[in-house]
Amino acid sequence: MDAREHSTVDLRLADPAAFAGIAVQGLSKSFGPKVVLDRCDLTIRKGETLVIIGRSGQGKSVLLKLMVRLLEPDAGRVWVEGQELTALGRRPLMELRKNFGMLFQGAALFDSMTVGENVGLILQEHRDWSEERIRARARECLELVGLVGTDDKLPSALSGGMKKRAGLARAIVMQPQYILYDEPTTGLDPITADAINDLIIKLQRELRVTSIVVTHDMQSAYKVADRMVMLNDGRIIFDGTVDEVRGTDHPAVRQFIEGRAEGPLGVF
Repeated sequence: MDAREHSTVDLRLADPAAFAGIAVQGLSKSFGPKVVLDRCDLTIRKGETLVIIGRSGQGKSVLLKLMVRLLEPDAGRVWVEGQELTALGRRPLMELRKNFGMLFQGAALFDSMTVGENVGLILQEHRDWSEERIRARARECLELVGLVGTDDKLPSALSGGMKKRAGLARAIVMQPQYILYDEPTTGLDPITADAINDLIIKLQRELRVTSIVVTHDMQSAYKVADRMVMLNDGRIIFDGTVDEVRGTDHPAVRQFIEGRAEGPLGVF
Protein backbone atom coordinates (compact mmCIF):
# COMPACT_ATOMS: atom_id res chain seq x y z
CA MET A 1 0.00 0.00 0.00
CA ASP A 2 1.30 3.45 -0.95
CA ALA A 3 2.30 5.69 1.99
CA ARG A 4 -0.30 8.21 0.87
CA GLU A 5 -3.10 5.66 1.25
CA HIS A 6 -3.08 5.30 5.03
CA SER A 7 -6.26 6.12 6.95
CA THR A 8 -5.22 9.77 6.98
CA VAL A 9 -2.67 11.32 4.64
CA ASP A 10 0.01 13.69 5.97
CA LEU A 11 -0.07 16.67 3.60
CA ARG A 12 1.51 19.17 5.99
CA LEU A 13 4.36 21.42 4.91
CA ALA A 14 7.37 22.37 6.99
CA ASP A 15 6.97 25.99 5.87
CA PRO A 16 3.54 26.69 4.31
CA ALA A 17 4.37 30.41 4.08
CA ALA A 18 6.98 29.53 1.44
CA PHE A 19 4.67 27.33 -0.65
CA ALA A 20 3.67 28.52 -4.14
CA GLY A 21 0.01 27.54 -4.09
CA ILE A 22 -2.57 26.85 -1.41
CA ALA A 23 -1.72 25.15 1.86
CA VAL A 24 -4.36 24.04 4.37
CA GLN A 25 -3.25 22.85 7.80
CA GLY A 26 -5.28 21.54 10.70
CA LEU A 27 -8.55 22.88 9.30
CA SER A 28 -11.59 22.00 11.41
CA LYS A 29 -15.25 22.94 11.09
CA SER A 30 -18.36 21.81 12.93
CA PHE A 31 -22.01 22.72 12.61
CA GLY A 32 -23.55 22.14 16.01
CA PRO A 33 -22.62 18.62 17.16
CA LYS A 34 -21.67 17.48 13.62
CA VAL A 35 -17.93 17.55 12.88
CA VAL A 36 -17.54 18.19 9.14
CA LEU A 37 -13.78 18.73 8.92
CA ASP A 38 -11.38 17.34 11.50
CA ARG A 39 -7.83 18.76 11.39
CA CYS A 40 -7.73 18.51 7.61
CA ASP A 41 -4.41 19.03 5.77
CA LEU A 42 -4.13 19.71 2.04
CA THR A 43 -1.72 21.25 -0.47
CA ILE A 44 -2.57 22.47 -3.96
CA ARG A 45 0.23 23.27 -6.37
CA LYS A 46 0.00 26.20 -8.78
CA GLY A 47 -1.17 25.24 -12.26
CA GLU A 48 -2.64 21.85 -11.38
CA THR A 49 -6.21 20.63 -11.45
CA LEU A 50 -6.97 19.03 -8.11
CA VAL A 51 -10.18 17.04 -7.77
CA ILE A 52 -11.67 16.43 -4.32
CA ILE A 53 -13.88 13.33 -4.25
CA GLY A 54 -15.95 11.77 -1.51
CA ARG A 55 -19.50 10.95 -0.48
CA SER A 56 -22.15 13.61 0.00
CA GLY A 57 -22.00 15.29 3.39
CA GLN A 58 -18.28 14.69 3.88
CA GLY A 59 -17.31 18.38 3.83
CA LYS A 60 -16.07 18.85 0.26
CA SER A 61 -18.04 22.05 -0.42
CA VAL A 62 -17.33 23.31 3.10
CA LEU A 63 -13.61 22.90 2.43
CA LEU A 64 -13.88 25.02 -0.73
CA LYS A 65 -15.68 27.79 1.15
CA LEU A 66 -13.13 27.74 3.95
CA MET A 67 -10.34 28.20 1.39
CA VAL A 68 -11.69 31.66 0.58
CA ARG A 69 -13.18 32.34 4.03
CA LEU A 70 -16.77 32.35 2.90
CA LEU A 71 -16.96 30.31 6.09
CA GLU A 72 -14.78 30.79 9.15
CA PRO A 73 -12.88 27.73 10.44
CA ASP A 74 -13.15 26.58 14.02
CA ALA A 75 -9.42 25.82 13.97
CA GLY A 76 -6.55 25.61 11.49
CA ARG A 77 -5.01 27.92 8.93
CA VAL A 78 -4.99 28.52 5.17
CA TRP A 79 -2.11 30.05 3.19
CA VAL A 80 -2.42 31.36 -0.37
CA GLU A 81 0.97 31.92 -1.99
CA GLY A 82 2.55 32.67 1.34
CA GLN A 83 -0.21 34.87 2.75
CA GLU A 84 -2.07 33.48 5.71
CA LEU A 85 -5.64 33.99 4.58
CA THR A 86 -7.10 33.01 7.94
CA ALA A 87 -5.21 35.88 9.64
CA LEU A 88 -6.17 38.67 7.24
CA GLY A 89 -8.41 41.59 8.10
CA ARG A 90 -11.42 42.44 5.97
CA ARG A 91 -9.71 44.78 3.47
CA PRO A 92 -6.67 42.57 2.65
CA LEU A 93 -8.96 39.53 2.59
CA MET A 94 -11.16 41.16 -0.05
CA GLU A 95 -8.04 42.00 -2.06
CA LEU A 96 -6.77 38.41 -1.90
CA ARG A 97 -10.17 37.05 -2.91
CA LYS A 98 -9.78 38.81 -6.27
CA ASN A 99 -7.39 35.98 -7.14
CA PHE A 100 -10.27 33.48 -6.90
CA GLY A 101 -13.24 32.68 -9.09
CA MET A 102 -15.93 30.25 -7.98
CA LEU A 103 -18.54 28.27 -9.85
CA PHE A 104 -21.28 27.47 -7.35
CA GLN A 105 -23.26 24.24 -7.60
CA GLY A 106 -26.46 25.97 -8.74
CA ALA A 107 -24.61 28.65 -10.76
CA ALA A 108 -26.11 31.28 -8.35
CA LEU A 109 -27.18 33.76 -11.02
CA PHE A 110 -29.42 36.69 -10.09
CA ASP A 111 -32.77 36.11 -11.80
CA SER A 112 -33.60 39.81 -12.15
CA MET A 113 -30.36 40.64 -13.98
CA THR A 114 -29.36 39.79 -17.53
CA VAL A 115 -26.63 37.25 -18.12
CA GLY A 116 -24.21 40.03 -19.08
CA GLU A 117 -25.07 41.98 -15.94
CA ASN A 118 -24.51 38.88 -13.82
CA VAL A 119 -21.09 38.33 -15.35
CA GLY A 120 -20.06 41.98 -15.08
CA LEU A 121 -21.39 42.67 -11.58
CA ILE A 122 -18.13 42.02 -9.77
CA LEU A 123 -16.33 44.39 -12.15
CA GLN A 124 -18.70 47.18 -11.16
CA GLU A 125 -17.76 46.58 -7.53
CA HIS A 126 -14.01 46.18 -7.91
CA ARG A 127 -12.93 47.99 -11.10
CA ASP A 128 -13.18 51.66 -11.98
CA TRP A 129 -14.29 50.84 -15.51
CA SER A 130 -16.84 52.39 -17.85
CA GLU A 131 -20.12 50.55 -18.45
CA GLU A 132 -19.08 49.83 -22.03
CA ARG A 133 -15.77 48.30 -20.96
CA ILE A 134 -17.56 46.11 -18.40
CA ARG A 135 -20.07 44.96 -21.03
CA ALA A 136 -17.23 44.19 -23.45
CA ARG A 137 -15.37 42.12 -20.84
CA ALA A 138 -18.56 40.23 -19.95
CA ARG A 139 -19.16 39.44 -23.65
CA GLU A 140 -15.54 38.30 -23.99
CA CYS A 141 -15.94 35.85 -21.08
CA LEU A 142 -19.29 34.60 -22.35
CA GLU A 143 -17.70 33.96 -25.74
CA LEU A 144 -14.88 32.03 -24.07
CA VAL A 145 -17.42 29.63 -22.51
CA GLY A 146 -19.47 29.28 -25.69
CA LEU A 147 -22.35 31.67 -24.88
CA VAL A 148 -22.09 34.19 -27.70
CA GLY A 149 -25.15 36.44 -27.94
CA THR A 150 -26.60 35.62 -24.54
CA ASP A 151 -25.58 38.77 -22.65
CA ASP A 152 -29.03 40.39 -22.95
CA LYS A 153 -30.97 37.26 -21.97
CA LEU A 154 -32.32 36.56 -18.50
CA PRO A 155 -31.13 33.43 -16.69
CA SER A 156 -34.65 31.98 -16.98
CA ALA A 157 -34.10 31.73 -20.75
CA LEU A 158 -31.05 29.48 -20.30
CA SER A 159 -30.82 25.71 -19.96
CA GLY A 160 -29.11 24.17 -16.94
CA GLY A 161 -25.87 23.69 -18.84
CA MET A 162 -25.95 27.26 -20.15
CA LYS A 163 -26.45 28.58 -16.61
CA LYS A 164 -23.35 26.66 -15.53
CA ARG A 165 -21.42 28.24 -18.41
CA ALA A 166 -22.67 31.70 -17.46
CA GLY A 167 -21.60 31.06 -13.86
CA LEU A 168 -18.20 30.05 -15.18
CA ALA A 169 -17.95 33.23 -17.26
CA ARG A 170 -18.60 35.20 -14.09
CA ALA A 171 -15.93 33.16 -12.26
CA ILE A 172 -13.22 34.14 -14.78
CA VAL A 173 -14.21 37.77 -15.42
CA MET A 174 -11.67 39.12 -12.89
CA GLN A 175 -8.88 36.99 -14.45
CA PRO A 176 -8.37 34.89 -11.31
CA GLN A 177 -5.39 32.66 -10.65
CA TYR A 178 -7.57 30.05 -8.95
CA ILE A 179 -10.98 28.69 -9.97
CA LEU A 180 -13.05 26.69 -7.51
CA TYR A 181 -15.73 24.38 -8.92
CA ASP A 182 -18.47 23.07 -6.62
CA GLU A 183 -20.09 20.01 -8.26
CA PRO A 184 -19.86 21.50 -11.79
CA THR A 185 -21.68 18.62 -13.53
CA THR A 186 -24.45 17.93 -10.99
CA GLY A 187 -27.93 17.90 -12.55
CA LEU A 188 -26.66 17.88 -16.14
CA ASP A 189 -27.17 15.23 -18.80
CA PRO A 190 -24.01 13.26 -19.76
CA ILE A 191 -23.34 15.21 -22.97
CA THR A 192 -23.71 18.62 -21.32
CA ALA A 193 -21.64 17.42 -18.35
CA ASP A 194 -18.84 16.38 -20.70
CA ALA A 195 -18.95 19.81 -22.35
CA ILE A 196 -18.44 21.39 -18.91
CA ASN A 197 -15.50 19.05 -18.33
CA ASP A 198 -13.98 20.19 -21.63
CA LEU A 199 -14.42 23.81 -20.51
CA ILE A 200 -12.62 23.14 -17.23
CA ILE A 201 -9.68 21.68 -19.17
CA LYS A 202 -9.74 24.51 -21.73
CA LEU A 203 -9.68 27.25 -19.11
CA GLN A 204 -6.93 25.56 -17.12
CA ARG A 205 -4.76 25.38 -20.24
CA GLU A 206 -5.58 28.70 -21.90
CA LEU A 207 -5.76 30.86 -18.78
CA ARG A 208 -3.09 28.91 -16.86
CA VAL A 209 -5.23 28.83 -13.76
CA THR A 210 -5.13 26.46 -10.81
CA SER A 211 -8.39 24.51 -10.66
CA ILE A 212 -9.94 22.89 -7.59
CA VAL A 213 -12.93 20.71 -8.43
CA VAL A 214 -15.31 19.16 -5.91
CA THR A 215 -17.31 16.28 -7.38
CA HIS A 216 -18.71 12.81 -6.80
CA ASP A 217 -18.92 12.28 -10.60
CA MET A 218 -16.05 9.89 -11.27
CA GLN A 219 -16.28 10.22 -15.05
CA SER A 220 -15.73 13.95 -14.66
CA ALA A 221 -13.00 13.43 -12.06
CA TYR A 222 -11.03 11.06 -14.27
CA LYS A 223 -11.23 13.45 -17.22
CA VAL A 224 -10.19 16.75 -15.64
CA ALA A 225 -7.87 15.77 -12.76
CA ASP A 226 -4.11 15.99 -12.59
CA ARG A 227 -4.40 14.75 -9.02
CA MET A 228 -7.18 13.50 -6.76
CA VAL A 229 -7.71 13.46 -3.02
CA MET A 230 -10.54 11.71 -1.21
CA LEU A 231 -12.23 13.24 1.81
CA ASN A 232 -13.92 11.00 4.36
CA ASP A 233 -14.93 11.69 7.97
CA GLY A 234 -13.37 15.13 7.69
CA ARG A 235 -9.87 13.92 6.74
CA ILE A 236 -7.95 13.31 3.53
CA ILE A 237 -7.61 9.53 3.27
CA PHE A 238 -6.07 9.30 -0.22
CA ASP A 239 -3.86 11.44 -2.45
CA GLY A 240 -2.74 10.36 -5.90
CA THR A 241 -2.81 10.70 -9.67
CA VAL A 242 -5.66 9.45 -11.83
CA ASP A 243 -3.72 6.26 -12.59
CA GLU A 244 -3.06 5.74 -8.88
CA VAL A 245 -6.75 6.15 -8.11
CA ARG A 246 -7.71 3.65 -10.80
CA GLY A 247 -5.14 1.14 -9.53
CA THR A 248 -5.48 1.54 -5.77
CA ASP A 249 -6.43 -1.30 -3.46
CA HIS A 250 -7.53 1.11 -0.72
CA PRO A 251 -10.90 -0.43 0.27
CA ALA A 252 -12.76 2.85 0.91
CA VAL A 253 -11.54 4.42 -2.34
CA ARG A 254 -12.38 1.28 -4.32
CA GLN A 255 -15.90 1.23 -2.88
CA PHE A 256 -16.44 4.87 -3.81
CA ILE A 257 -15.06 4.81 -7.35
CA GLU A 258 -16.94 1.58 -8.12
CA GLY A 259 -20.16 2.92 -6.59
CA ARG A 260 -20.77 -0.08 -4.33
CA ALA A 261 -23.12 0.04 -1.33
CA GLU A 262 -21.17 -2.68 0.45
CA GLY A 263 -17.83 -1.72 1.98
CA PRO A 264 -16.13 0.27 4.76
CA LEU A 265 -17.95 3.51 3.86
CA GLY A 266 -21.33 1.90 4.54
CA VAL A 267 -24.55 3.14 2.98
CA PHE A 268 -25.66 5.97 5.30
